[in-house]
Amino acid sequence: MVQQHARARPDLRLDSPVAAVPRVRTSETRLLSRLGVRTVRDLLLYLPADFERFDPTAIADLPASASASFVGTVVQIRAKRTRVKGMLLTEAVVADDEGSTLQVAWFNKPFVAQQLHPGDRVSLAGRVRTSRYGRQMQSPDYERVGEEGTPVRVGELMPKYRLTKGMTSPRLATLVRAVLPLAGDLEDDIPDPVRRRHGLPPLADAVRLGHQPESEEDFRRARRRFDFAALLELQAAFQLAQSRVALERATPIPYRQEVIDTLKAGLDFELTRAQRRATWDVYQDLRQSVPMNRLLNGDVGSGKTVVAAAAAAMAHAAGLQTVIMAPTEILARQHRDRLRGYLEASFPGLTVELLISGLPAAERRRVRTAAASGHCALLVGTHALIEDDVELADLGLAVVDEQHRFGTRQRELLRAKSRAGRPHFLAMTATPIPRTLALALYGEMKLSIMDELPPGRVPVETEVVAPADRESAYALVRREVRAGRQAFVICPLIEESPLVEARAATAEFERLRRDVFPDLGMALVHGRIKDKDAAMGAFRAGEADVLVATSVVEVGVDVANATVMLIEGADRFGLAQLHQLRGRVGRGAQRSYCLLLSDDPAGGALERLHLVAGTTDGFRLAEEDMKIRDVGELLGARQHGASDFAMRALQQPELLSEVRQEAEALIAEDPDLTRWPALWEAAARRLDQTSIS
Repeated sequence: MVQQHARARPDLRLDSPVAAVPRVRTSETRLLSRLGVRTVRDLLLYLPADFERFDPTAIADLPASASASFVGTVVQIRAKRTRVKGMLLTEAVVADDEGSTLQVAWFNKPFVAQQLHPGDRVSLAGRVRTSRYGRQMQSPDYERVGEEGTPVRVGELMPKYRLTKGMTSPRLATLVRAVLPLAGDLEDDIPDPVRRRHGLPPLADAVRLGHQPESEEDFRRARRRFDFAALLELQAAFQLAQSRVALERATPIPYRQEVIDTLKAGLDFELTRAQRRATWDVYQDLRQSVPMNRLLNGDVGSGKTVVAAAAAAMAHAAGLQTVIMAPTEILARQHRDRLRGYLEASFPGLTVELLISGLPAAERRRVRTAAASGHCALLVGTHALIEDDVELADLGLAVVDEQHRFGTRQRELLRAKSRAGRPHFLAMTATPIPRTLALALYGEMKLSIMDELPPGRVPVETEVVAPADRESAYALVRREVRAGRQAFVICPLIEESPLVEARAATAEFERLRRDVFPDLGMALVHGRIKDKDAAMGAFRAGEADVLVATSVVEVGVDVANATVMLIEGADRFGLAQLHQLRGRVGRGAQRSYCLLLSDDPAGGALERLHLVAGTTDGFRLAEEDMKIRDVGELLGARQHGASDFAMRALQQPELLSEVRQEAEALIAEDPDLTRWPALWEAAARRLDQTSIS
């Protein structure tokens, strides 16, 4: 079949759009585009994330809650609507050669009933589940036997691609088979000496082994080669970025002892060792004519904002302005209020202003005028800062908070507000990132780690609550509210789904308001609510006792009066995410609690929850999270320019060490990579994708 496709379309090339691939449907080109697959080259390089083995089994022997496959005959099949709005169900009964039958169900795939008919021989591969309807194989992959020969998946390795709604792994595998002969045209981006030194297969072989391995070892070899290449491109990009930054010029900001003395005298707390160390790192960078490019990586509540305040004060003493960009309006407002408290009383003439889209038009005009005239020393805001009509008289320092939530272009637009040279740049993140991972993801930046909490912070008491003890959790919420405190209730979903057994925010809000807390003030926040910043602001103002929300409150919500964080479906969150959510309480002087609830924790989920309960060290939890979850999930968003291969490879410190050494050696020997143009092009692409600019 593959050779027939190749002969039928001799004009098919690596840069051909996927629409040119034989039998691809117009709707599929849009789905593939969502996955970043737009050309034949993209399709070839889109390797499965994993493989799953489905051993052929008789229906009578199919294990519950396990992956398996079988061949049978469709007895009956039909598509119907369900009581759940927008949900369609396709049901079938399939019998094997021994006469046993099994129910099969597909959700929102009515086309299956058009493709399969009673009497058809099919192979089915999926997971068998036991529900109130009996034993079912839900949403399995399927293939008609005889349509294209014996099904290759039965008893074989089955690819598991990263997907988008409407696309399946079997369909992707079919499209890949049509273009696999073109793998030999791919240009290898790993220099031959490096590849041979590390025993890596050529790119064409790795593509074939990755999509159609004959053994799990084949797939591991392919993945290692792709992991190595992705990290090599990323590290080469960082090396090139460092040399590029070294050529740029910024206005040096001299160190003045009286500035830091004045700042410390005006604070009502002592700086921690971690804060002093990070502040000194920043000051040493600011003194240089090469722009500072530093990442401040701090645990929840470690006090990164005061480090930014110290930098802004030093910039002001040099006659330069500072901007601080935050991802949400509520976080920007919190920064404005804190920075005013830290700076304005101690430094006459140092004014802190706020610029967000939610301001009245007259106030926005006033703030823009102050910034353009130089009468505003520190401008805090959201994306509104990078609009064309925002000008600054003399920008010397740009700070981005939760920097992974901004794209490269947004960060570059902020830096471009400087009229002369490049501003010094400080990025901050409240997601604890292990040092190895931070150096790999932000290798072009210098790193300051803040792993120490200010003295006097009361540790949040964390407890795993069994389903039978749910009422005790509700009793704690009532007790704290009676004492004048507030509580969060976090749910993993916005709305209920028959595909996922987890509590949803909308339904849980109604249930709690009706049956559990009818006498308390309730509020609801999730990602689909338009003005969620206003809703969270109302909670912060004490207008509601209990806020039911999804993980939208994970970062940037500072409500000192909130003392309870009740997390439903806690097993569905990563360790680092649970730690972030826990950090929303315990921000005042009161004793605070984090309750981890799960109706049915499976596998090692309960052990993971007890790990969260047993430590408040975010960096340790992040290390553990790297071992068991995708790095992209750990960081919350894939805005780092690292492909899936690189993100996965970052969990292999020994591989990262090897690759960094190779990248450094290659750049030292050939600074412009003129001998290895394919690697240079790949690294240049990453320079445009990552936080580097």
